[in-house]
Amino acid sequence: MKLLIVEDEPALRTSLMEYLRQDGYVVEAAANYEQAHEKIKLYQYDCVLLDLTLPDGNGLDVVRTLKADRSPAGVLIISARGALDDKVLGLELGADDYLAKPFHLSELSARLKAIIRRRQFQGQRHLLFQELTVFPDQAQVLVNSEPVILTRKEFDLLLYLLTHPGRVLTKESIAEHVWGDAADAADSFDFLYTHLKNLRRKLQEKGAGDYIRSVYGVGYKFSAE
Repeated sequence: MKLLIVEDEPALRTSLMEYLRQDGYVVEAAANYEQAHEKIKLYQYDCVLLDLTLPDGNGLDVVRTLKADRSPAGVLIISARGALDDKVLGLELGADDYLAKPFHLSELSARLKAIIRRRQFQGQRHLLFQELTVFPDQAQVLVNSEPVILTRKEFDLLLYLLTHPGRVLTKESIAEHVWGDAADAADSFDFLYTHLKNLRRKLQEKGAGDYIRSVYGVGYKFSAE
């Protein structure tokens, strides 16, 4: 799962990034409105953690842009503003939840998981595809009820493909979503090919079908057909 943190306070921004990366998320950050606007226009995120008070703009305008662009990203407002009007307006604009500062990181993690579960997994705690069962919160994969041991990146790849069944995903979009900013510095997609090869092998060794299909010159899709 890929997140964008929009927070102008350096210490809090760094703390959030470190905590959520340890929690298994791919995390990018923006320190102001201009950076946030540029990132949401260029990249796709599963959820945006958004401070309302930014040095060069209003965080609510980020929500407006996401909704105008029909972005599938969830929005969790994290703000010191306690005014009821700000909370209500943010939710009316389409934000999914509101968490007032200061907050416990464990509560933030739980809110994030709930938002992503509602938006991408129809509120379910697991995903089913043929003989595959995937538990996103636990980063666990079963094939015919037998566990499959995957690296974190292999799991992230599987989850991204599985949440877009039958859809052709470009190599660029897969790499950017799973590796974030680090993908921009890569000279080739060899790292992606290696992880997909290992993922396919591990699933098939446990008896799963070969659902990762190459689409020549474009990328990959996850399909049983």
